[in-house]
Amino acid sequence: WSLCGRGQNGTAHDFFFFIVLNVTCRIIPDWLQGTLVRNGPGMFSVGQTSYDHWFDGLALIHSYTFKDGEVFYRSKYLKSNTYKKNTGANRIVVTEFGTMVYPDPCKNIFSRTFSHFSNIIADFTDNNLVNIIRYGEDYYASSEVNFINQIDPFTLDTVGRMNYRNHIVLNLATSHPHYDEEGNTYNMGTAIIGIGKPKYIIFKVPFNASDPKSKKPALSKVQKICSIPFRSSLLPSYFHSFGMSENYFIFVEQAFKLDVVLLATAYFRGISWGRCLKFDEKDVSWFHLINRKTGKTMSTKFYADPFVMFHHINAYEDNDHVIFDIITYKDSNLYDLFYMENMRQEVAKFIEKTKDFSPPTCQRFVLPITVDKNVPAGSNLVTLENTTATAVKQEDGSIYCSPDTLLQGLELPRINDKYNGKKYRYFYGSMMEWSPHPNKIGKMDIATRTHVQWKDEDCYPSEPIFVPSPEAVDEDDGVLLSSVISLNPDKPHFLLVLNAKTLEEIGRASVDVPVHMDLHGLFIPATQS
Repeated sequence: WSLCGRGQNGTAHDFFFFIVLNVTCRIIPDWLQGTLVRNGPGMFSVGQTSYDHWFDGLALIHSYTFKDGEVFYRSKYLKSNTYKKNTGANRIVVTEFGTMVYPDPCKNIFSRTFSHFSNIIADFTDNNLVNIIRYGEDYYASSEVNFINQIDPFTLDTVGRMNYRNHIVLNLATSHPHYDEEGNTYNMGTAIIGIGKPKYIIFKVPFNASDPKSKKPALSKVQKICSIPFRSSLLPSYFHSFGMSENYFIFVEQAFKLDVVLLATAYFRGISWGRCLKFDEKDVSWFHLINRKTGKTMSTKFYADPFVMFHHINAYEDNDHVIFDIITYKDSNLYDLFYMENMRQEVAKFIEKTKDFSPPTCQRFVLPITVDKNVPAGSNLVTLENTTATAVKQEDGSIYCSPDTLLQGLELPRINDKYNGKKYRYFYGSMMEWSPHPNKIGKMDIATRTHVQWKDEDCYPSEPIFVPSPEAVDEDDGVLLSSVISLNPDKPHFLLVLNAKTLEEIGRASVDVPVHMDLHGLFIPATQS
């Protein structure tokens, strides 16, 4: 193996490593067979140039493979076009979400002028550092742009780049798709520039879309399900995920918006794409219910107070209601905290700065599917028990929704995926205290409104992934897997295995090499390898 890192002169090196990890504590279950693949930013400077934001770092994919009680670790940089351009030039030459890049000062005046004009409509980076998505039998590193990079999830090799626009009209797409029981993949994107008016689009890639014989990608069989027009053509809603129940998609058109005019002129204004996102605290949050079979949006207008959200937890239907759980913020300050100038501050200063940080709040909204026109204004249409969420009819027929707060301080939510779109009881995530960095793992019991936590001193766990046991009967019968960063130089990083019922530690696999803090990922059972 060789170490991920950089040369003494600051040039990027094409490092990867593959090691057998030292498993400590109790024995990892024999039935745990498969590969956990994780994605996140891993390289923050190239040559003498550095990124301004943590979300901009070059993607580094790593994995933990479980086989017969042993754990094997791999790590490789995603060989995106962005990675190749930057490392080839030994400087950052591709603009990222929080880092604006300008032409090389050594270029002549004609080359520089061409570079400026070509950035009026900038081509997005393909530095896909957010998640791993499965389409058919193909796996892709993804972010929120029109480019995704196919990878081999077992060797972590980069297979090739894919452009959504070659198969469906999209400029942006989420990194949080849904998978149904058949293995179909559902995702959502935004069409800003293309045929017709700007719109949000929900699409499906069938489970059998991969065709190795013809070498056509799974996306070649993509199916558009529906489109939702923008409320404002120049201020579309930002969204990082969406909800799905048995019969409906749930799209939250929030008051956190992308300023298209600002985006188109960002290069000349000298601002990053991230600065083109604006939270309108005077607006409202709109909830769209879309029938999964017909693709039609329910005509009833549901809305709530403005908030910022990134992650849906789960959604399901109960007694003629759609229940969906999300994580909300009172403002958009979260993104600003991840600028490198903030993250490099001394701990005391960083803690002081985070006092104004809006904590993540897990909230439940309940939408009545059937709305009686004869019900008088002012009536609460939620008839379910065990929730304080309301949906109050207004004079104009719209429905004002107020949430039921489940828990505060949890982010990066995960559930038992067999309960996706179904009534469920438990969700898991990273607990946060004085900063947006997770330092605990939490399990929420919605039925009892209680939660339990796992914590280890000086440790920062990643998003916990639930893996069910083979003979599971209970929803929480399985394990949680989390890649843990240690801040203690005397304590190695490790892969943590927890009992999902109790959050008691089953075992850990120590990693005696640097491990990066990642964002999202998935577990691939050995039967799918």
